[in-house]
Amino acid sequence: MMYNPLKVFVLYARFGDGHWQAASALRQSFAKLGNVEVKLIDLLEESHPVLNGVSRFVYRKSYSVLPQAYGWVYQRTKTMKPDSMFASWLHSFGVPALLKMVEKERPDAIVHTFPTLACPQVMHKMRRKIPMYNVITDFDLHLRWVHPAIDKYYVATDDMRRQLCELGIEPHRVAATGIPIRPEFQTLSAGTALPVGRPTILVMASAGMAPVHAASLCRSLAERCAARVVVVCGRNRALRQALETQLDSNPNVTILGYVERIQDWMAVASGIVTKPGGLTLSEAIAAGLPIFLYRPVPGQEYNNARYLESKGAAVICRTIGQLTQAIAERLEKPRLREQMLQAIHSLRKPDASDTIALDIARQLNIMEVVPAIDGGKLRHRDDLSRVPASPELQRRAACEQVIP
Repeated sequence: MMYNPLKVFVLYARFGDGHWQAASALRQSFAKLGNVEVKLIDLLEESHPVLNGVSRFVYRKSYSVLPQAYGWVYQRTKTMKPDSMFASWLHSFGVPALLKMVEKERPDAIVHTFPTLACPQVMHKMRRKIPMYNVITDFDLHLRWVHPAIDKYYVATDDMRRQLCELGIEPHRVAATGIPIRPEFQTLSAGTALPVGRPTILVMASAGMAPVHAASLCRSLAERCAARVVVVCGRNRALRQALETQLDSNPNVTILGYVERIQDWMAVASGIVTKPGGLTLSEAIAAGLPIFLYRPVPGQEYNNARYLESKGAAVICRTIGQLTQAIAERLEKPRLREQMLQAIHSLRKPDASDTIALDIARQLNIMEVVPAIDGGKLRHRDDLSRVPASPELQRRAACEQVIP
């Protein structure tokens, strides 16, 4: 007997790459389960392409132009209520476009990796309930993510889970799964021992660091820490060219553009300098990397940084001197390094993406393909207990029991 695949919409936005990366990780995890179609939708781009382009431009510029203004707006709206006029207006963007897509494709569930919550208004117009799930992609809780129509929240930490429960959300509707990251990071684990020879420091310079500061940092790390410095400039060609000009004669500095397999560099690094985006921090935590944060901008990233620093998993630095000193101390003092690694390990949430996809699948009662031992037939999840389980299914079942 054949069953129609269930459809899941994953709504994201391109304000940075984190929301899209989380959505992509979830798509891969749903694909492992089988018999489910996943569609990734940039709702703001689909519904308001001009406004989306302008908003993304302003967001990128906020790192260098008036970052305090962005931080002020973030903090002022952090406690917004879902029934407020401002929240209703904010979540109204994309409603007509999403309504058309829902009417045409009839999804069985909608997952958000960005808090554009147009779906409740769509449901009200259609008079139809659609299961909705929020995957919060930061270590800081902004109430823009919170809405009474959300069926379940998946969050980065146990502390955030407690926060949501204190707001009145039932405990069974919140799971501390971690933030979904690419599956390649699940096999990484940096050792506590430093490598023989020069340690490698990974610098994610594409995050708004000025060329002069990035160059100064590289020189300082290469000299003070006797480190090999690997600078990742992403798609910022101007930054890469400026650093290549300024650091051309330094043999201990490697300058890269966009790196597809950043996990390969994380696997050999002894520390990372980065901006505190939720996805990058989660990847560094999965890799077991000491995290150093240089002048985080106000808003969710500064709050992410403060949270990790409060847990002992990261160090916030305001000057190149502070940053160099902090890294040198973790390289030269094993006890400090071990304390930091223990703090990082305490925040790890392995297999977050697979865990979330499996939990949503369980709630939607998605059919699964039974392995070849049963002829590859599709069966209802309730029938799986009567079929000898493969190691993969056993792992899924064990994972399933972890979710509250």
